[in-house]
Amino acid sequence: MTNTADTKFWAVVPAAGVGSRMRADLPKQYLPLRDRTVIEHTLHRLSLISELSGIVVAVAENDPWWHKLHIDIAKPIIVAKGGAERCHTVQNALAALNGKAQDNDWVLVHDAARPCVQPGDLHTLIRTLSAHPTGGLLGVPVRDTMKRTDTDNQIQATVDRNHLWHALTPQMFRFGMLQQALQKALDDEVLVTDEASAMEYAGYQPIMVEGCGDNIKITRPEDLALAGFYIDHQTTQGLLGYRDGMDDGG
Repeated sequence: MTNTADTKFWAVVPAAGVGSRMRADLPKQYLPLRDRTVIEHTLHRLSLISELSGIVVAVAENDPWWHKLHIDIAKPIIVAKGGAERCHTVQNALAALNGKAQDNDWVLVHDAARPCVQPGDLHTLIRTLSAHPTGGLLGVPVRDTMKRTDTDNQIQATVDRNHLWHALTPQMFRFGMLQQALQKALDDEVLVTDEASAMEYAGYQPIMVEGCGDNIKITRPEDLALAGFYIDHQTTQGLLGYRDGMDDGG
């Protein structure tokens, strides 16, 4: 993998959301999924990146669930306070790295509710972007026919799906550049929905790195069962191992 002695990699996991669409009694990141909670699966996947110096988890200020978990991973975890929206939460997490991370370090921001990301995709993202001036994110090309509607759900146009992508995470950017881009959006009162949007607003052009479609975000009740299916499949297919220099998707 491309890396230099003075460049570090950090992960940021925004986990302050309540997940109202799950219609559950607790936030989706704390729901049980096989033998762990969703966020425990997510942190375990990230911990398989040997280059990571640490993981920042940003949780809601009065979160009663986080401290009940028994996280057993071989990476340092820093806990930060969540914010009103994702952009505020990620910025708080980056602030927790001040004094630890250098401007040139890489930060991989990954959704707490994406427990199925494959180690091979994490490897590909780091290898692809380590020498890139801006950074980018995992995604999958759009395959379905796309429709644009009005406020009454009446179709206004069929959108050309060529060059359209579903944005996934992790989203990987330089620590200093991302912090400045998010601050610019916040100062301008532009509510960006992901880190790539903040970088785009600041004038950068992130690139898409194709990943696997099983890197789903748990949003609705049916997603939990689908995530369990993917985890079982990945386990039986031997897709969860990680080693430096392995082949893509290995």
